[in-house]
Amino acid sequence: MPRPAKFDEDQILGAAATLVATRGPAAATMTAIKHALGAPSGSIYHRFKTRDELLGKLWLSKATAFQDRWMDALEEADPVRAGLEAALSMPRQVRLDLDGARVMLLHRREDFLMDGWPPEMKAEAERLGRQVKEGLSAMTKRLFERDTASARRATAFATVDIPFSAVRRYVGEGGSPPPHVDALIERAYTAVIEVERGAQP
Repeated sequence: MPRPAKFDEDQILGAAATLVATRGPAAATMTAIKHALGAPSGSIYHRFKTRDELLGKLWLSKATAFQDRWMDALEEADPVRAGLEAALSMPRQVRLDLDGARVMLLHRREDFLMDGWPPEMKAEAERLGRQVKEGLSAMTKRLFERDTASARRATAFATVDIPFSAVRRYVGEGGSPPPHVDALIERAYTAVIEVERGAQP
């Protein structure tokens, strides 16, 4: 009977996330991850064939966590509340996973999207891109009952750009956003939605 693996995929990705969060994607070499875990190289290569695959899965796992929380918020019955919950999902997820936040907010997707990604991982990245576009489109129609360029810009700004800007400074300094940031996000979100709702179609 084979022995259970000592280091699972989540542990390896966690070690990689910490390296990326503290020193950037270039620091997350297979050797550095091995030393961080105290694991033999075989344990890592058993889970990931290449460094590109490992970093790709790291990016996908963190992107999915942030995006799933954002999409779940859009299920709120009241559209204005749904948009607000989506906006607030950003600081909430940052507080849950600061390493993940530093991976997502301080680096570009291109830092992880290498040519060595397997086709299924590229397909998943494309799915995430489509999902957020579809979510923004559906949210725009719910909030404003129209799908104009102005309404789409307002939705994206209120639910993505405002919270991103609000938390990024704290993440860059190595900390989580304090509670008052949520209140500021809510005030800014409300102002944008009210102005766009008052605009003529």
